[in-house]
Amino acid sequence: MGGRFIDPNLRGTEFEFSELKITPFPRWFNVKPTQEVYVLVGQELTCARWGLIPSWHKGDLKDWRASTINARIEDAATKPSFRGAWRYGRYLIPAGGYYEWTGTMSPKQPHFFSSAGNEETMWFAGLLSVWNDLRTCAILTRAANDTVTPIHDRMPVILDSTEREDWLSGSDRQELGAIYRVKHHPVARFGIKDDPLRPET
Repeated sequence: MGGRFIDPNLRGTEFEFSELKITPFPRWFNVKPTQEVYVLVGQELTCARWGLIPSWHKGDLKDWRASTINARIEDAATKPSFRGAWRYGRYLIPAGGYYEWTGTMSPKQPHFFSSAGNEETMWFAGLLSVWNDLRTCAILTRAANDTVTPIHDRMPVILDSTEREDWLSGSDRQELGAIYRVKHHPVARFGIKDDPLRPET
């Protein structure tokens, strides 16, 4: 996964912001590592910083240098950074889509991925760690299926309703998310501070 996705459109769903205990932020179409993202923990929608910091980290926030925005489903259970969250910090992250890039030279070509079905929101499997009272998180990834491989060899672990229950209940099935179908198309190149795909207002 290329490290960028878009916020879900949760208005008009069971997660109406007027009933939540968090302050909604404007929908962002270029979510980056270290930003706050929505996460579903149990039945509660809350926020976490994207980029997991394990609870045992003793330094300052700036001292954590490891790349922990993504965790591989194949080995997250045994990796020191993720194994605690694998056992005790499973969660879901809603997303409206994500990006991958092709090309060998900059600027590379971005491609936007969304569900191939009717659902607007995709649910990523994720890991949650609380470090110094700060919620931090990582998105699980897996080997890509045939709807993704023309663009990239990895994809987020995107779960259907049955798999969401399995994941949250502690399943260690390596095939979670393997059959989820996505569609993709190229989009205009954009920079780190840009907000692509934002509807005109």
